[in-house]
Parts: sequence; C-alpha cells; structure tokens
Amino acid sequence: MARPVTDRRGSPPAKEHVELPSELDACDMKILKALVNDGRISWRDLSDQIGLSLTPTLRRVRRLEAAGFIESYTATLDEQRLVGSLSVFVSVTLDKQSEDTLTAFEAHIGALEEVTSCFMMTGNVDYLMRVVVRDLNHYQRLLIKLTRIPNVAHVNSSFALKAVVRRSGFYI
Repeated sequence: MARPVTDRRGSPPAKEHVELPSELDACDMKILKALVNDGRISWRDLSDQIGLSLTPTLRRVRRLEAAGFIESYTATLDEQRLVGSLSVFVSVTLDKQSEDTLTAFEAHIGALEEVTSCFMMTGNVDYLMRVVVRDLNHYQRLLIKLTRIPNVAHVNSSFALKAVVRRSGFYI
C-alpha cells in the first residue's frame, strides 16, 4: 500500500495556503519526472536538477502534492526475492454484472495478497488481474480460491515468460 504524502521527516505537509496549478509548466514536469525516477532524492539535489533554488522547488513540490499530482512516495521491492518469480495474468468473467456482484468480487480480490493489480475491463472479460506466485502449486491454490468466489463463471490464465517493459510510474 502506498504511503500518504509526508515531508522528509515523516510528518504531514505544513498546513498553508497553496495555490493549485491550473496547468503544469516545464518546471513542474521536471519535478515530477525526477521524483518518478528517484522518490528519495534530496530537496537540494532536486532543486539543482531542475535549476531552481531550494525554496521555490519546495513550494512547487508542496503545490503538486496538494493538487494531487503526487499521491504518495513508495519503494519498489524485488518481488521475485520476496514473493516469487511466476507472474500470471488472470482474466475473470462473472455470471452477472450487478453492482452487488461486482462489489463482492472486488472485496474478495482485494483480500488476496498475490494480486498485484486488478482492472475492471470492457469486452469479453469482466476483470484482468496480475498475480505473482512462487510456483505452479502456489498458483493452483490461488486458482481454487478464485473459483470459490461467488458468481465467478470463468477464469483464464496466461503465464508471463519475461517482462519486456516494467515501469513503476508512467512516462512523463
């Protein structure tokens, strides 16, 4: 789970009036790109990198946080060392798509630690998930859990052979 925005000492940003940006300028984009590449960059290094002094840099970061452009700061972990090396894309079709059915399915999926992401889809499937497991036996146990979720009509699995592109953020 991503941790909420705090200052470098771990406390919430100071409550001050912050003018929210209506548009992002080139300097804002440089800040966002630098933070996507290294969320632990020091304020001094960030200001040097973008070509502003420290105070205007901090003001801009606070403004980007307050406006919701920066949601949180996180660490990228080595999932293979921590969880497993098998990445599986799982598509799920439900037998009905009522609001209660969708909400119940999403609650069940949210409780499964193997699920790294889950998207409601258009088209032939209702949900597409990425799960990470240690091995095939681990996936088989997870598959049994998935098929026991009420209203699951069909599960289709595709095993990833290798990651070709993997970004923690999106391209800015």
